[in-house]
Amino acid sequence: MSTNTNLPESPNLPREHAIVSPEQWIAARQALLKKEKESTRLLDELSAERRQLPWVKVTENYVFDAPGGPVSLADLFAGRNQLIIYHFMFGPDWQEGCPSCSFVSDHFGGALPHLAARDVTLVAVSRAPLAKIAAFQKRMGWRFQWVSSAGSDFNADFHVSFTAEEMAQGKVDYNYTLQEFPSAEAPGLSVFYKDAAGDIFHTYSTYGRGLESLMSTYRILDMVPKGRDEDQLDFSMAWVRYHDRYDTNAFADADKPYWPETASTASASCGCGSAEAQA
Repeated sequence: MSTNTNLPESPNLPREHAIVSPEQWIAARQALLKKEKESTRLLDELSAERRQLPWVKVTENYVFDAPGGPVSLADLFAGRNQLIIYHFMFGPDWQEGCPSCSFVSDHFGGALPHLAARDVTLVAVSRAPLAKIAAFQKRMGWRFQWVSSAGSDFNADFHVSFTAEEMAQGKVDYNYTLQEFPSAEAPGLSVFYKDAAGDIFHTYSTYGRGLESLMSTYRILDMVPKGRDEDQLDFSMAWVRYHDRYDTNAFADADKPYWPETASTASASCGCGSAEAQA
């Protein structure tokens, strides 16, 4: 498949590097390895703190549209105790899902059986009607469960969808702060636990750059000389296309409601951009 994105070639070529002996390279690499290990230990500490966060009991009876008929939040656990919901940007009037969220979701497939083995179910939720979701999911070849929250307050309650009135105010409640955001839909991830009595608890949610851990492609790019190569783009994920559209650069939504209109709005890019506001 061609990888032509019809974007200008980035001038961000690798800078001039010192050419050293193998012994000098090993010394430099060992110094960096020390920092990498410090970072790994810090991430372990953060993960432990994350697991110790207090929980909030979910009292709302959320109902979603699913291929087999209406399902409750409890049903989405599929017999397991832990549920991850990816808040996929797909508005009711959109013709296809957000390309940035699609990039994230391309990483889910291989993880599904491994998550299930550790008592975890992963489900995507969007406000788009189920028929649109099903058609787009078939096109993309994804196997995870994806349901519609149309008609419920689920997206609003978890601060990933905003009303016209909220957007008109200039700032919305996203990523635990009031900030400008270019789209009425936003990405996020929420985690829930269901105990033996059937009670459901909200244990964690993350948004913005907190979603980067879902994208192993970024982790790989971080290891190559040019890195993510996004510095010269209007916003960090401007290069991303649907995995079946890199050769055509085609979008069904001409107005691209999931992307900033100009570079000036890049500080709140719709996906998992590297903007400070989404850190």
